[in-house]
Amino acid sequence: MLLHRILAVNVFALAILGGSIFYLDGFRSRLTESGVETARTQVTIAADSLALAEPAEKADLLRRLGQHSRTRLRVFGQDGALRMDSWRGAAPTYELRDPRRERWTKDIARLMDNAFDEIVGAPSPPPLPLPESERLAGWSEAEQALRQGGTTTNLRRAPEGTPFISAAAPVAGTGEVVLLTRNARDIRRVVRDERVTLGFILLATLIVSVLLSLFLARTIALPLRRLAHAAHRVRLGRDREVDVPVLPARRDEIGLLARALADMTQSLRQRIDGTEAFAADVTHELKNPLASLRSAIDSLERVDDPALRRQLLDLLHQDVARLDRLVVDIAETSRLDAELSRARFEPLDMSTLIEAMLETWEARAAERQVRIAFARPRAGSAVVMGDESRLARAIDNLVDNAISFSPPGGLVEVGAACVGGDVFVSVEDEGPGVPEAEREDVFRRFHSVRLAEEHFGRHSGLGLAIAKATFEGHDGRIWAEDRHDGSRGARFVARLPATPSE
Repeated sequence: MLLHRILAVNVFALAILGGSIFYLDGFRSRLTESGVETARTQVTIAADSLALAEPAEKADLLRRLGQHSRTRLRVFGQDGALRMDSWRGAAPTYELRDPRRERWTKDIARLMDNAFDEIVGAPSPPPLPLPESERLAGWSEAEQALRQGGTTTNLRRAPEGTPFISAAAPVAGTGEVVLLTRNARDIRRVVRDERVTLGFILLATLIVSVLLSLFLARTIALPLRRLAHAAHRVRLGRDREVDVPVLPARRDEIGLLARALADMTQSLRQRIDGTEAFAADVTHELKNPLASLRSAIDSLERVDDPALRRQLLDLLHQDVARLDRLVVDIAETSRLDAELSRARFEPLDMSTLIEAMLETWEARAAERQVRIAFARPRAGSAVVMGDESRLARAIDNLVDNAISFSPPGGLVEVGAACVGGDVFVSVEDEGPGVPEAEREDVFRRFHSVRLAEEHFGRHSGLGLAIAKATFEGHDGRIWAEDRHDGSRGARFVARLPATPSE
């Protein structure tokens, strides 16, 4: 789910922030190393100071150095005995606590310290034995400093878990060694303070991240879920009207998606309604010739008169021809949109296209004593991008319609011209014309207004509908109007975008 992915991304960012505990481990290591180096410097200074001091002043000097550095300074002789201690006659500078006597909250704090150490893989120093040894043998670093004559350091772990730093340096010319010890509670306190601060930052960031994730889920995942639910209902087709949320207040990509989905659903609904209406019209149109065929066949069985039988046979031939014409036109209408969407448009000179069909039109018009006239434009002046066969069929339907409405001796005028950036193809006849109230309906499927004396069923009523769909599929349009010269008749005009000729 999208909500889970949003949470995962935000938690991943938190995990990266949580990796700062590794930085804390490095920070603690640097603090510890700095404390060890400070102890090395302090014990060296103490050893040099004792080497220069008078014997009577050494004890007091040792106490003052220990109090000032907040450490414990002890001097051991070569025999391992304790000679001087900075805590003698002065307050202790640090404390070693027994964890068994501390409050339970300290146990939790130490448990968390140990857990963090395990996570980062921090090395654990050796524990400091209690009580602190008062003999030189209990301090290996002091023995090493006395034996090698140089400053040495060591790091242990106090009973309460804090770093215990020690350093030793020989006192020149005396055969003695100075031991400096310090319980570095301040290092753990600083690290804990930083860890608590980081914990609060992580907690606050986690809360903000979760809230942002919920906000994103509400503003992204929830609208998408509503759109998916609406699309699923559209796919099932159980509801006549599916309310697809348009999210008018959204100006982002989700709002664009919602409005596009709503428009697509509306277009799909209109297409489905058109298909259902088309199916109903087809059923209605097929019933009439089928009923006529059934009636003629039934009558043939009971009629013996040759003249009547001939008349019934003529009627059968007409009904079969009408059915054939209906089936052909219906099939072409049903696949027209799909074929136009797949067709490859090429430059097409409308003048050449019309000239190629003139002979066929003239032969068809001669049967009704109608003349055809074509005002030929300059070659290459009326070029469009289109499918030749489809445009030829659309114009043929317009001319066939004009011929069928023209009276004997009438004239059908075909024209093609480029005006501005458009090519206009016009077909005029001298028939009864198209009433203004019918100029939109004539392009509907199966809609036909015929003269009373014309034989019923000669036309399918799909010719103009096919022409309209074809021109609109070529980014054009078609309309009916009165003749420009004011004469009686109809004028059909198709407009197509022009394209420059080669």
